Amino acid sequence: MLRGVLLCFGLLLAGSAYADPQIWKREWPKTDFSQSLVKDWQDIRSGGVPKDGIPALDAPQFTEAAKDRRIKPREPVITLELEGARPRAYPLRYLTWHEIVNDVVAGVPVAVTYCPLCNSAMTFDRRTRAGVLRFGVTGKLRHSDLVMYDRETQSWWQQAIGTAIVGRMSGSRLAALPSWVESWEEFTARNPDGLVMAQPGWNRRYGQNPYVNYDRSDWPFLYDGTPPPHGLAPMERVVRVGNRAWPLSRLAREGGIREAGVVLSWRPGQASALDAGTIARGRDIGSVRVRDGQGRDVPHDVMFAFAFHAFWPDGKWMLK
Repeated sequence: MLRGVLLCFGLLLAGSAYADPQIWKREWPKTDFSQSLVKDWQDIRSGGVPKDGIPALDAPQFTEAAKDRRIKPREPVITLELEGARPRAYPLRYLTWHEIVNDVVAGVPVAVTYCPLCNSAMTFDRRTRAGVLRFGVTGKLRHSDLVMYDRETQSWWQQAIGTAIVGRMSGSRLAALPSWVESWEEFTARNPDGLVMAQPGWNRRYGQNPYVNYDRSDWPFLYDGTPPPHGLAPMERVVRVGNRAWPLSRLAREGGIREAGVVLSWRPGQASALDAGTIARGRDIGSVRVRDGQGRDVPHDVMFAFAFHAFWPDGKWMLK
């Protein structure tokens, strides 16, 4: 089952039964529920785990990429390359179980995030008007996407859009940093001197996928919204840049696209983290890079079509 246990009807009911700030105040006494961007509290559902039930990581350890023997060539990693620091890889074999990594790279406090249910992998600058924030996992979902919280103000943040939706920070947005998901083989070939996040010290089945066959599902977990338009399957991957989305199938077919001021490229060799029981054995979905006209990396996401439709209902679909 998703999140490691069998999905049951009772959990589905629980998701809506507790969509009530008056009840949540017992668990979140320091969260200001009077300030919110949420129009319908029923959109926020329990993901089946409590606050910090999925433990975010702080100040992770790193090892020399050339010395790692755990990660397989096709396994996906989130790559972060900031000027002034050695390139870093954050393997999805770890992010699948922790979802958020609070780190500092080249003096920049960052949050490397991954929501398996939306396939959203975004990296944010943790500096805000309230200071540097540290993020954790609420255990809640909105439109099937991870709802984070910051430990300083206890505000809730929507992972896919990097925006505070509940609490004192409501309306604040985190700056997205350029990062991308690629295969371990691609990362090490380009960065032989790079660093990789070391295996965390938690008792987890790292390298295994608790969401077996999820990206082959007909419908996303705990999603009550409408399907995406244009006949796109809800679980089809799209490349999101700003408020535009390119179907990954189109990019894979064409190999490269130059539109709307950006250059998208695709190459095979990356395993899906949400397919087989062992991540390294997932089917090949390929890797995406997005750059501007000067060749600079651009913040982007490769997410499921339903999630783009949910958070960018007026977004532009780049179908051809």
